[in-house]
Amino acid sequence: MKHIWLNSVIRHPWITILLVLVLGIGAAIGGKNLYFRGDYKVFFEKEFPQLVAFEEMQRLFNKNDNVSIIVVPKDGSVFTPAMMAQIKELTDEAWQTPYSSRVDSITNYQHTWAEEDDLIVEDLILELDMIDQPLIQRAQDVSTSEPHLVNRLVSADGRVAVVNITVQLPDKENNTQEVVEITEFAKQLTNRFAEQYQTADFYHTGVILMNYSFATEGQKDMSTLIPLMFLAIILMLAILLRSVLAMLATLTVIILTIVATMGLGGWLGYFLSTGTINVPIVVMTLAVADCVHIVASTQFAMRQGKSQQEAVAFAMELNLMPVFITSATTAIGFITLMFSESPVLADFGELCAIGVMLAFVFSVTIMPALLRVLPMRVTVAPEHQGGMERFSDWVVTHHKVLLPVTGIIMLGFAALIPQNQINDEATKYFDTSTEFRQSVDKQEELISGMSLINWALYSDESNGISNPEFLQVVEDFSQWLRQQPEVDHVATISDTIKRLNKSMNADDESYYQLPGERELTAQYLLMYEMSLPYGLDLNNQLNIDKSSTQVVSTLKNLGSKEYVALEQRALEWFAQRAPQYRLAGSSPTLMFSHIGETNMDSMLISMVVAMFLISGLLVVALKSLRLGVISLIPNIMPAAVGFGIWALISGEINLGLSIVVSMTLGIIVDDTVHFLSKYQRARVEGMDTEAAVRYAFSSVGRALVITTLVLCVGFSLLTLSAFRMNADMGLATALIIFIALLVDFLFLPAFLLVADKRELSAGQSSDKAVSHS
Repeated sequence: MKHIWLNSVIRHPWITILLVLVLGIGAAIGGKNLYFRGDYKVFFEKEFPQLVAFEEMQRLFNKNDNVSIIVVPKDGSVFTPAMMAQIKELTDEAWQTPYSSRVDSITNYQHTWAEEDDLIVEDLILELDMIDQPLIQRAQDVSTSEPHLVNRLVSADGRVAVVNITVQLPDKENNTQEVVEITEFAKQLTNRFAEQYQTADFYHTGVILMNYSFATEGQKDMSTLIPLMFLAIILMLAILLRSVLAMLATLTVIILTIVATMGLGGWLGYFLSTGTINVPIVVMTLAVADCVHIVASTQFAMRQGKSQQEAVAFAMELNLMPVFITSATTAIGFITLMFSESPVLADFGELCAIGVMLAFVFSVTIMPALLRVLPMRVTVAPEHQGGMERFSDWVVTHHKVLLPVTGIIMLGFAALIPQNQINDEATKYFDTSTEFRQSVDKQEELISGMSLINWALYSDESNGISNPEFLQVVEDFSQWLRQQPEVDHVATISDTIKRLNKSMNADDESYYQLPGERELTAQYLLMYEMSLPYGLDLNNQLNIDKSSTQVVSTLKNLGSKEYVALEQRALEWFAQRAPQYRLAGSSPTLMFSHIGETNMDSMLISMVVAMFLISGLLVVALKSLRLGVISLIPNIMPAAVGFGIWALISGEINLGLSIVVSMTLGIIVDDTVHFLSKYQRARVEGMDTEAAVRYAFSSVGRALVITTLVLCVGFSLLTLSAFRMNADMGLATALIIFIALLVDFLFLPAFLLVADKRELSAGQSSDKAVSHS
């Protein structure tokens, strides 16, 4: 069947080209079904525990998707008549934000005080024409002492103010369009204020801005990195293959592979996101690897004096099985990402696996057909002594030194792996060059972190918030949170109730405490809610039947370990102090903190599965258990060495890096398979170990160098992404692929020369016996 297929492709190249183009275009049409999702929820399964808890909170309390506008006065003070007027005006106009349901700032803070027997509730700054110095002084006194405001809507030193816009996004799967609309409105609003007054700088943070950054940075990568990769491939192939026609044939396969992969993705219902936007780059680089081996072998055969048709037939005969095995092992590495806890990473793996196998199909159909019809010219040089031949001589000569030295170096770097720590910092997913990251850093520098954890406290009884026992638990838990080193601010209903108790007792400071009676608390809340204006009610803190309350902690921008540790301490505190009630914590921050650790656990399983499947496939393909076992060393050690070096570079394993081992395992097998298959072919043809090693270097060494360069450049381009997950994944992958080439060029041949010493000695003994006879 193999010979019939190859003969058909080589004898009928134009029919093959036409048929493949028709099928490729048919697959590519599915690209019209692709759409882009830019929200953070694409990283989580619907059943992810922290997401389930978060969705429950969103149902019970008002949604808290938000845009935070950070106002930084140029004169260093919020509390001036001009700046307070500007913040008041900005607050009023922010209500026009699309899908907005609430706007909070120091100017519309619902301040309470007693006037004889009446409770007065009104904006801290009610009207623009009322602003004078005494009112500013009162606003400053209230703002910098009220727990609900300080370090949330105004900094303790009065240098920064925040206008927080809460939005209610439509209840549908993809809100990217709405996120863009909201963000653009907010930026246009602040740009107008900046131009009109020129007295403050504005920065934008919040969940909506994070979603906007996910969307825009992903689309930016698509529009810049993919064209850049195309240009890099064109230049590298033209130089390294020394043939413009071979380069054009390879580009044809690359383009077909990309459009067919993305088109099939559209037919199968996939969508694009920040996590899958780099699929074309990955598929592009892997398609090049297949083509380069076929082109290099064709050129090798033509230098040996074969005709173009014979050379193409030789290249396909030599490479069909290795290219299939390398494609299959690479696809297995990607397909095991299905074990990932993050659906968008699973989608990435599945789309890449599809692309790899499509690249194989195109590489063994349209590629040889193109090589058959294009007028390639190669100088005949059967005794050609190139760089690879000289390098192989050096390796053979020094293999006894290379083996222990490379072994010690690999083990030394592998020993550094425990220095890495799993740590995701969602606010640092974006490079410091991005506007969002700059805003987050500015917010952290001047007022607080952006990260939140929402804590839902459930009393499991209607109007339970008025129960003095439950309310005291809320107060104690809030005070405990404020004492934690990770926490910048705590927003809690217990502060509001203490303030109401004080106001209802002639603003006597001694009454700034929780009421001791259930009925009194219920009355205070009723009076207060009846006095609140539209949009500033307590639904963001209390559910409808007041059986539950939400406490919001604003945190310093830290890593996942710190957030998970805080959550664990909170749950333990609550279990010990209030076992009769229920506590749940969740937020996008906490979701990303958990997904990194749970994903690493699932990736360990996928790595074991991938290793088992790939090793079994190699044993079958190489038809040798011994070579299959030998191949494990150069397949495992590059990742071990790479992550040892990563401990020196960074030491942090984020969500993107957690998939690198499984992903690269399939890729780095390619070099080993090609080298061992050529080595085995030479041994079968009767060559001794040294000659077989030289043959492997001569026949496939140049191709391995070219494919490694292309793969390294391709994945290194991802480091230009402003999205850190993609950048780190690209850098680590490029590093491991480069290390794999070094292992296959230095350690593997030295190991084969030592491991096959017995056969070599036996061969030499038999030669002597023949000569004596």
